[in-house]
Amino acid sequence: MMYKEKEIPKKQLQKFVKILDLDEGIRIENRSNVIFLNRVSKRYCIDICRGRKDTFIYKTSEKGVIDFLKDKMDKTCKIFSY
Repeated sequence: MMYKEKEIPKKQLQKFVKILDLDEGIRIENRSNVIFLNRVSKRYCIDICRGRKDTFIYKTSEKGVIDFLKDKMDKTCKIFSY
């Protein structure tokens, strides 16, 4: 299987969160951290990596994920689907 990554526009983030499969993920590259998002069973796992420290947050809905990420994304962040 080939690993395929593509950049997605910020305005489509909610759509990608909604259709996220269990074997897919989203990476948000900020200036000060990197955020990884994936889905496990019936909830979403958000991993905020800052240096060598990881912080894990779990949300049960796409709205909860989007609301949480609004304050965590830089204006110049890049978002990738993988």
